[in-house]
Amino acid sequence: MRPAALLFDFNGTLSDDEHIQCEIYREIFAEAGKPLGRTEYFAQLAGLSDPKIVRTWLGKERPELVAERVNRYQARAADGSTVGPSVRQAVRYAAERAQLAVVSGAARIEIESVLSAAGLAPLVSLVVAAEDVAAGKPDPAGYTRALELLDRRPNEAIAFEDSEAGVAAAKAAGLYCIALEGTAEIDRLATADEIVGALDVELMQRLLG
Repeated sequence: MRPAALLFDFNGTLSDDEHIQCEIYREIFAEAGKPLGRTEYFAQLAGLSDPKIVRTWLGKERPELVAERVNRYQARAADGSTVGPSVRQAVRYAAERAQLAVVSGAARIEIESVLSAAGLAPLVSLVVAAEDVAAGKPDPAGYTRALELLDRRPNEAIAFEDSEAGVAAAKAAGLYCIALEGTAEIDRLATADEIVGALDVELMQRLLG
């Protein structure tokens, strides 16, 4: 059955920005006195919500660091340059055939600014951001919320993710999940229903006709 809704993770999936996220967290955590390596970021933190990343690495809540990360991200990515031409084309194709939503642990301002700059904001029916749910991925709350607001059952939608935590969230919500290579090691995406190399028009054509 052709899906009625496509639910996209943001960082690392629609927006090719996990390298930016990593750089910013390395800066912030070094300034906080606990340096972070690239390997540690991608192995332990990528895909988690900002508060959980800070709590996991520093062992306590530091909301001011989350706010600073958002500010630094906006300065580097709000121009939409992290959304490549092939992804933009894929989203435009999909928007003519299904409802589109973004389900992310990122802040709403980040998601909306990038989507707007990339020319995709009018195509996305719904954004469920970090501030919309009490628990971030791997908790399924974001996906459950999106399904409720779209008035869709899990078997009517497909989720797209790039991290182990994201795949776990999608599967816990009962969704078919397609994982995108690039952020996590392939074996950490093993619980996804499919693993693909790119989010492109060819994939959308296969899924939506």
